[in-house]
Formats: sequence, structure tokens, C-alpha cells
Amino acid sequence: MRKHRLAVSRISFALPVCAGLLLALLCPPPSANAAPADPDAAKITLGTRSTRLASGLQVVLHEDHRTPIVAVNIWYHVGSKDEAPGHHGFAHLFEHVMFQGSKHVPEDTYFRDLERAGASDVNGSTAEDRTNYHETVPRNRLELALWLESDRMGFLLDHVDQQTFSGQRDVVKNERRQNYENSPYGMVPQFLAEALYPPLHPYHHLAIGSPEDLDAATLDDVKEFFRTWYVPNNATLVIAGDIDPEATLDLVQRYFGPIPGGPLPARLDQVTPPRVELAGDTRLEIEAGVELPRVIVAWVTPSYFAPGDADLDLVARVLAAGKTSRLYKRLVYDEQIAQDVQAFQASALLVSRFEIVATAKPGHTPEELLQAIQEEIQKLQSGSLEDPELARARTAFLADEAFGLEGVSERADRINSFAQYTGDPGYLPRDIARYEDATTKSLVDAARRWLPLDRRVVAIIRPVQGAPLCGRLVKRTP
Repeated sequence: MRKHRLAVSRISFALPVCAGLLLALLCPPPSANAAPADPDAAKITLGTRSTRLASGLQVVLHEDHRTPIVAVNIWYHVGSKDEAPGHHGFAHLFEHVMFQGSKHVPEDTYFRDLERAGASDVNGSTAEDRTNYHETVPRNRLELALWLESDRMGFLLDHVDQQTFSGQRDVVKNERRQNYENSPYGMVPQFLAEALYPPLHPYHHLAIGSPEDLDAATLDDVKEFFRTWYVPNNATLVIAGDIDPEATLDLVQRYFGPIPGGPLPARLDQVTPPRVELAGDTRLEIEAGVELPRVIVAWVTPSYFAPGDADLDLVARVLAAGKTSRLYKRLVYDEQIAQDVQAFQASALLVSRFEIVATAKPGHTPEELLQAIQEEIQKLQSGSLEDPELARARTAFLADEAFGLEGVSERADRINSFAQYTGDPGYLPRDIARYEDATTKSLVDAARRWLPLDRRVVAIIRPVQGAPLCGRLVKRTP
């Protein structure tokens, strides 16, 4: 899972090309009527203008006149964590239903109308914490995109009937079959989630949902979910690109202003969710109809933007990003016992997880991989991290993030992520600082604090002929 973040570096060892690119991306040339540049404002920022409509809809604008396109990006602050027991999969279901039509948009014409207008990047996605929708259009078709988004926000239920609901429910169930139940190692993420998070925790189940809950759902259940969460005061609309701010706000007011807000239930980030604390070493034995064994080691880690989150991003890169990283060099290059290895900090609102995934080469076992992984983590925890190694990891990490901002659509999505997770669409400078301030000591401390070898979940996946391709859990200890 890719983390939503903006990050660049002003440290002395940063690549000049990277810094120049970021200045060009995030600080576009001022217009002829702009005031002289303030030397104190030379820090890299992502210029945004934020306001709220009377309904509570947050609107964030980002100007960039270099390309005649505009990205429209809306996040509804509802995800699988907000689903009630027995309603798992509703958030993801609505991602599909939202594209099927609304009161003034006929069935199955949403994509067609945008594509005819020259749109690109038309899609949506669902995660634990949010559901988003986005499209990038030529600047002269911004009004079309805003009208389409507002019509489904305000008038979706005027169109949705039993036929639409049943059809999209079948699509979601088929997506689950394709991506999980019929995919190599496909059900392993579910086994991990159930082991990492207690049964009542919002992250205990996957965003894809449960086929049993979807089958039991009624049209009235689904409509109530929409009325509860798909209201303007539970959404942030980011418009980024070649825009005139005042004219754009007028369009937003015209199309979204009449849509009323509504009362929101208490959110899980406003109350205390079930505590997540691994008491020991949990082992999952999984059989799968695959060719190669695999081992996954997972820990519960601090939430997005909390202390330690950025350090663990860099720890992941030190361990398994690039051919000179510790685990890749040892497992893949030197000992040649692994086909591949990766590590990542999967950040989320309530709590995050850190994972290391390694696939064995033929003739080697998950236990061999696990032993090597443990030894490399222990070396890191002992303090064996030098400044040049941190410098390489940080520069590469920030460069990857910088090049990910070339498109205005990506920038719009990052702005929305800042609004969701920090409450500040212009959080960029403080996000940068998290990586600039990281030290070898802070990385070692994070590895010691958050990656203990006696409090984790280890999944051992073994190839077994006749086992489901997706995997089956045969034993869990303790």
C-alpha cells in the first residue's frame, strides 16, 4: 500500500536535480501580476487555499498554470473502519455504486461523459480510513467534473434501485474472488489482519468486505450508510491545476452549495478504539497452492504522522529498498536464498503496521529467511547504522516521493491526504521536517521500540499441492 505523503529534502546531501525538480513542481512561476517574492518564503511549500461552504464541505484550491488541465479530487472521510458489525464491505460497495449514475446522470454514463470531454485518471478507491474519487480534465471542462461530482453527492439515492445495488454487489464479490480468493497468497492479508488486531478493532477486517455481509445487506441498509457518511461536512474537495480561484469557488458554490450537511456519528478517532498490543510471538502456519514458500513478519506500529512513523519509513528502506539494502544484499544477492524481499510501513489513522515480506527461492525454506531477517533486525537494533547509510536511504526515499508529484492529480491526492490525516492541507513543510530531522539514533530507537522480536506476527506460507491458491490457515500459535 502506497502511503499518501509529500516529502522533499533540503539537507546538504540531497540530489541537486531532485531539489530543482521540486522547486519547479511545487513553486510554479508567479503570474505577471504577482507580488515580488519574499525571500523568507523560499522554503519549499505546496500553495493551497482552503475554505468551507455553509454545508461544511471543505474546499482546497492549488494553482498551477503550466499545463491546461485541472484535477478534481474528493475524499469522503469514511472507510472500512467506520462500518458497523454485519456491514463489512459497505464503504467499498459505495465506491462502485457512485459510478453507476445519479438523478441527472443516466446509468453507466459517468465514465463515458468524462472520456468524451478528454478526461484522464478517472477512478476511485477505498481504504480503512477514507473513500476517494478523482478525475483530471481539460481546464475548460472543470464545470462538467464539478457537476458530476455534486450530482452523485446530492442525488445518488434518487437513482439507485435494487437492480443497481444487486449488480454492483455482484461486481464487488467478483472483485474479491479475483483479487483475494483466486489469487496466489491472496487471503494471507486477512489472516494477518485477524492476528494483528483484536476482533472489535476497526482494522480487523479488510476493506474489500465480507461476502456474507454483502449478501445479507438490503437496499435500505445501503441507503442509510450513504445518508450517514456521504454528506458535504464529511468530505474534502481538492481542485488543483490551471484554475482561477474566484471563478472556481463560484462554480463550487453553484453546484455544491445547495447540498445540505448532516449530523455525523462519533468517529473512532474521536473515541478510544480497542487497544492494540501484541503480547507475544504469534505464528501463522498457512498452506497454499503456490510454487514458492514465503515468510511475512508484521508488527503494530505508530499511526500516520505520529512520532516514529517517518523513522520506520526510513528503516524499511535501509532494510529492503534497492540492491544495497541490508536484506536484499544478504538474502537475494549474497546467500541467494530469496527470490525477492520488501519492507514497508503501512500507515493508517488509528494504528499502523510494519511488514517484511520475503519469497524463498526453490530449495529454500521460510525458516531460513526468517532467521536471516531476525539477525539483520538485531544488527540494526544494536546500533549498527552509519550516517552515509541513513543519507542514502533518506535521499532515495525523498527523491521517489518527489518524482511522484510530477502530475497535478498526484499533488491533489496528497493535499487531500494531509487534510484527512493532519487537518492541514498545507502540512508539507512539517512533513518534510520529519525526514530531515531523522537521525541514526532515531531510526535505531524506532527499530528497538516498534520491531521487538518477541511481540510480532509471523506468517509461514508453505506450498502444498491441492491447497487453495489463496492459502488456508491451518494453525495459529499461541
